[in-house]
Amino acid sequence: MDESRNSKRGQEVCRSKRNELNLRAVQAQLEQTKGPEYWRSLEELAGSAEFREMLHREFPKGASEWLDEVSRRGFLKLMGASLALAGMTACTKMPLEPIVPYVKQPEQVIPGRPMFYASAFTLSGYATPILVTSHLGRPTKIEGNPEHPVSQGATDVFAQASLLDLYDPDRSQTVTYLGDVDSWSAFAAAMSGPLMVQKTLQGAGIRFLTQTISSPTLAEQMHGLLKQYPQAKWHVYEPVNRDNVLAGTHMAFGQAVETQYKLEHADVIVSLDADFLYSGFPGMTRYAREYGKRRNPDGNMNRLYVVQSTPSSTGVKADNRLPLRATDIERFARALASALGIDAGVTVLADSPQAGKFLEALARDLQAHRGSSVIIPGEHQSPTVHALAHAMNQLLGNVGRTVIYTDPVDANPINQTESLRDLVRDMYAGKVDLLVIVGGNPAYDAPADLGFAEALKNTKIPLRVQLGLYQNETAELCHWHINQTHYLEAWSDTRAYDGTVSIVQPLIEPLYAGRSAHEFLSFLAGQVEARGYDLVRTYWQKQHAGADFDAFWRKSVHDGWIAGTTYVPRQVALKATSFPPPALPDTNSLEIIFRPDRSIYDGRFSNNGWLQELPKPLTKMTWDNPALIAPALAERLHLKSEELVELQLQGRKIQAPVWIQAGHPDNSVTVFLGYGRRRAGRAGTGAGFDVYPLRMSSAPYFTTGLQARSTGGKYKLATTQGMQTMETPVGSRPLVRQATLEEYKQHPKFATEEEPPSPLSLYPGFDYKQEPYAWGMAIDLNACVGCNTCMIACQSENNVPVVGKEQVVKGRHMHWLRVDAYYQGDRANPRAFFQPVPCMHCENAPCEIVCPVGATVHSSEGLNDMVYNRCVGTRYCSNNCPYKVRRFNFLLFQDWDTPQYKLMRNPDVTVRSRGVMEKCTYCVQRITQHRIDAERADRKIADGELQTACQQACPANAIIFGNINDPNSQVAKLKAQSRNYGLLEDLNTRPRTTYLAEVRNPNPELEPHMEIKISNQTKE
Repeated sequence: MDESRNSKRGQEVCRSKRNELNLRAVQAQLEQTKGPEYWRSLEELAGSAEFREMLHREFPKGASEWLDEVSRRGFLKLMGASLALAGMTACTKMPLEPIVPYVKQPEQVIPGRPMFYASAFTLSGYATPILVTSHLGRPTKIEGNPEHPVSQGATDVFAQASLLDLYDPDRSQTVTYLGDVDSWSAFAAAMSGPLMVQKTLQGAGIRFLTQTISSPTLAEQMHGLLKQYPQAKWHVYEPVNRDNVLAGTHMAFGQAVETQYKLEHADVIVSLDADFLYSGFPGMTRYAREYGKRRNPDGNMNRLYVVQSTPSSTGVKADNRLPLRATDIERFARALASALGIDAGVTVLADSPQAGKFLEALARDLQAHRGSSVIIPGEHQSPTVHALAHAMNQLLGNVGRTVIYTDPVDANPINQTESLRDLVRDMYAGKVDLLVIVGGNPAYDAPADLGFAEALKNTKIPLRVQLGLYQNETAELCHWHINQTHYLEAWSDTRAYDGTVSIVQPLIEPLYAGRSAHEFLSFLAGQVEARGYDLVRTYWQKQHAGADFDAFWRKSVHDGWIAGTTYVPRQVALKATSFPPPALPDTNSLEIIFRPDRSIYDGRFSNNGWLQELPKPLTKMTWDNPALIAPALAERLHLKSEELVELQLQGRKIQAPVWIQAGHPDNSVTVFLGYGRRRAGRAGTGAGFDVYPLRMSSAPYFTTGLQARSTGGKYKLATTQGMQTMETPVGSRPLVRQATLEEYKQHPKFATEEEPPSPLSLYPGFDYKQEPYAWGMAIDLNACVGCNTCMIACQSENNVPVVGKEQVVKGRHMHWLRVDAYYQGDRANPRAFFQPVPCMHCENAPCEIVCPVGATVHSSEGLNDMVYNRCVGTRYCSNNCPYKVRRFNFLLFQDWDTPQYKLMRNPDVTVRSRGVMEKCTYCVQRITQHRIDAERADRKIADGELQTACQQACPANAIIFGNINDPNSQVAKLKAQSRNYGLLEDLNTRPRTTYLAEVRNPNPELEPHMEIKISNQTKE
C-alpha cells in the first residue's frame, strides 16, 4: 500500500503535463491548422488528452484532493477530536484582537480615513516617485506620485512590492558581532580605535563599497569622508549595473552622459535588445505611458521594431520582431549602421536571409523618419552597440527631439566591475584594514572569477563591517553587521532618471531601531548622533540659502520632489568614432545569456513573497528560474521542460531545469539571476538555482562556449501558464482579437463581427440605466505591456495571500487578476499578446444562479459582489464561471500570527479565511468611499476621480474604469469604439469588463507573406 500511495503522490497533479511534450507533433499540428491560432502554452498547442481533461475541470487535478500521508480513517479521527475540542464553532479559530482607544487622539488623524505622503523608491540608483497610503501611522499601499513628471501616477512591480519588504519579519532586527546579537554602543566603541589609527594614516587602509548612489546628500557625505581620509577608496558595485552603457557613452562622446528618450515624438522605435517596457529599466513608467499614448490606431500610430535575444514584454509589443542570439546583435547593429551610412565594419548579414531582409526594411523606415525615430540599445549589450546607437541617432537627426543627453544620475559613474576587481586585488595584497560595505550582497552576486567571497573569508582584514537590510551571505562573512532601515523608515533624497531630486520621507518609526545609510556614514565621519532628517535638510539648506528656505523645504517634502533639479539637456559632440573590429561569429557554439529575473531582479527581492509568486510575463513561472531554450534546441538535445541539465562554462558547473520557450533564439540558453540564495529568509532561501557561479567579469551578460547535457533528473516547476484556461477549441471564438493597421482601416469593426446580434437572455432584466452609477472597465490591449504591475497592486490593495510553490503547483494560487500571454503562429518566432483578466462582473453572471447560499450576488450598480460570511465553500460558482477568475482558500493561506503583517494589511478590505471563495471586486471599498464623499458634498462621483488599484498602478494607462451610464466618461467612450469587444460574449454573460482589440502596425515589407487574414477566422 505504501508503494501504491507513493506512486500516486509522485504523479503530476497539475496542468496536464504528465505526458512528455512531443515537439514534432506540435509542429505537425501547427502546419495542418488553418486560420489564426492563439495558444498559451505548447501543451495547449499540442492539444493532448490531458490538456483537454484539465480544461473541463473546475480546478487543476489534485487541487481539491487530500494527498497527505494520513489515511482517510486517520483523518476522520483527527478531525473528530479537533471538532470536539473546538466546540464545532468554526473551521478556523479567529484570533483575539483587543482594541485600545486613544488617550489623546493626534490632530488630523481620523480613524478609517487614510493619509497620503510623497516619497520615493530607489532601484539601482534610479528613483520612482511614489505616494504612500498610511492608515493610522501604518503604510498600507504604494502608488505613483501623480504630480511628478516621471511617474505620472504609475509604478512598477518593484515599487509596489517594496511595501512587503518593510514588514518582512526576516529583515535584520539587531546589530550583530560574529553572528551574535550586540548593540550599537558596542559597535561604536569597537570602531573608535581603528578610526583613530586610520586618521594618522589618512585612511590608507579604509575601503568603502557601496551600491549605485544617486542621493545628493549621501554623495556629499561620501566625498566628505574621502576628504577626511584622503587615502581611502570608494568602490561601487551592483550585479545589474550600467558599465556597458557608461563605456558606450565614453566611446561615442568621450564622457559619461545619461540618455533619455522622448517616445511621444517617435514614429519609429527600434529596440536593440532593450526591454524598456518592463520594470527595472530606468524611466520605464514614463516610457510605457508615452508608448501607450502613441498606440491609438485612430491617431498617428507608432511602429516598434525589436531585435532581441530573450523573449520579453517589449518583444511581445513589437510590430516586427527578430530573434537573434545576444552575440549576434552587435553584428546586426553594425550592419544597420552601415546601411544608414556609418562605417561600422559589417555591411551584410549573409548567414541569415531573414535578418538581412528585416535589416533592409528597417533601414528604409528609419531613413524615411529622420528626426522622428529612436534607437534604444539594451543595457546588457556591448559598449559598441551603445556607441553605434548614439551614432545612428545622431545621423538620423533624433538628438534633441527623441533623444536627449544630460548629466549622469549616478553620483560616481565608474566601471563597477573594474572597481570591484581593484578592491579584491587590494584585499589579497593586504592593503585593507577596514572594509565598510554599505548595502548590497557582493559575497553572493559578485562575478565568480573575482572570488570576492573567498577574499572576504580568507584574507586577514582586521575589521569588516556591513550595513544591510538582511543578514545575508555577505553579513555572514563580516565581523559587524548593522541593521539598516527600510526606505519608508528613514529620511533621504534620490534622483529619478531625468535628474529630478525626490525627497524620501519616512512614514513609520524604524521597526527594529535600525540606522539609515546617512546616519551610518555620519557616525564614521565623527557625527555620533546625527539624525537623517537633519542631514538631508542641512544639505538642501546649503543648496537653497535664503530666508524662504522653510517654505521651500515644506513644499519639497509635500510635493515629493525639489523644483528646478531636473537635468537640462546637454550638447554633446560625437567623436570621430573608430569602432573596434567586429569579432568573428561563432554560430556553432552554444550561447549562455544572463538576465536579471523579471520578479526578484538580482536577488535583492528574493524574500519578497509577492514577487516570488508573481508569474513571469511570458513563462508565467513562479518561485523558480529555469533555463530557457528554444524548441529547436530542445529537439536537438532531446530535452523536455522540467528536465534537469548540467550547464558547464569554462570549467564551472551548475544544474538547472530547462523550460522550452516559444520565440527563444536557437542555439542559446537564457538563465536568470537572483535565485539559489542561502541566507535570504523564509521565502527566498533555497528557492531556485544559483547561476552566479557561471557569471564572469569578462562576460557578465552573455558569452559562448556553454556545454549542456541532461542529468536524467526531473524538477517540478510552478508555472501558471496552463491554468485557468478558458475553453476555446482551436479555430473557434478567439479570446485575443487583433488586426494590422491597414486591415483595421478597411474593416474597423473586425473585433465585434462575431458577436450575437442582440442580447437574448432568460435572466430577468434590470434597467441599470436608471441607476446613477453603472460601473464598468475597458482594457486596451494595444497599450498593455504585460508588466504585471496591476497584479501586485491588486494583491497589496486587497490583502491577497501568498500560498507558496507547492500550492501554486496544485493550482491554488490566489491572484484576483491574471495577465494571460497568448501566442500565434510559428513557435520559433510567434506573435504574442497580453490580456489582463479580472472578474468580468457579468450582468448575466453564471456564478450567481448556482450559489446555494447567495454568497455571490448582484448590486444595483452592476457589481458581482461577494458576501464572505455567507460562503460555505461549495465552489459551484467557480465551476460555472467560464472566465476562471475565482479563487478558493483551500487552506488558511493568510498569516494570522505574524504581527508585522497585521500592520501591513488594508483595513478597508476583509482578510479572508479558509473555505471562502474570493475574486476581483472592482475595488468596491474605493467605490464606497468615493460614494460617501460625493454624497456628503451633494454631487456625483466625477469621471477619473475613482480609480481601481490596477488602473491606478498601470504605467501604460491600459486600464480604464468608470461609470458607463455617463456618456461623457472615458470608459463609456472607449466602450463605444469599434474595437471594443467582450470576452466570450457569445455566451451572453454581458461582461462589464471589455477589451479594445489590438491593432499592430507592421512594416508592409515584412508582413504580407505572414499575415493571417481576418476572413479566415471561424466561429464555433
